[in-house]
Amino acid sequence: MADHPAVEVSDLVVGYGSTPVLTGADLIVPAGEGVCVTGENGIGKSTLLRCVAGLQQPDSGEVRVFGGSPGSTPDFWRAVVTTVEPPTWYPGLTTREHAELVCRAHGQDPLAAGIDEALDRFGLAGHRDAIPPSLSSGQKQRLTLAIALLRPSSLLILDEPEQRLDRDGRLLVAELLAEYLKTGGSILMASHDDTFALNSGAEITTMESLQ
Repeated sequence: MADHPAVEVSDLVVGYGSTPVLTGADLIVPAGEGVCVTGENGIGKSTLLRCVAGLQQPDSGEVRVFGGSPGSTPDFWRAVVTTVEPPTWYPGLTTREHAELVCRAHGQDPLAAGIDEALDRFGLAGHRDAIPPSLSSGQKQRLTLAIALLRPSSLLILDEPEQRLDRDGRLLVAELLAEYLKTGGSILMASHDDTFALNSGAEITTMESLQ
């Protein structure tokens, strides 16, 4: 994987009906680095992330993730974590059981993974036995990010991870993302918060500059 950039986007074109959203976007995220894409709502940030995650096919252009096609193999999903799509909550499973399920699915021992520590760090220790639909929108966001950072990965694709978090929550997530980069992980995210992006260690680029 280190022989290739984490993400390569070349001349990406996406439209919805007659409305163009991406018009020849180009982007490189070097392996082990972070890039944060900023811009107004509706400018194509989420569409770009969906294409990189393999959740949407572009009209034309190319996307490569660690040299391969996005979303096409089990190896891709072992390496990549994305929060572009809303999470699926399984009926009857508690927040802790959701974290355990993800850990087991990726070959981790839940005890060794530090689930309780992660839930505590995200302010969810008192909600480990709650079911996710009962949580507030901010708590659901913290749970989503806690689980995303628990499992092993090489690339995080995050759509506005600071959304619905208070100031302390944003600082915490930015610190954790900075730590992730220091361990060799790569990040592509979209955000409206330049301070959050800078604290995470990501390089800021605008959607306008990509097209």
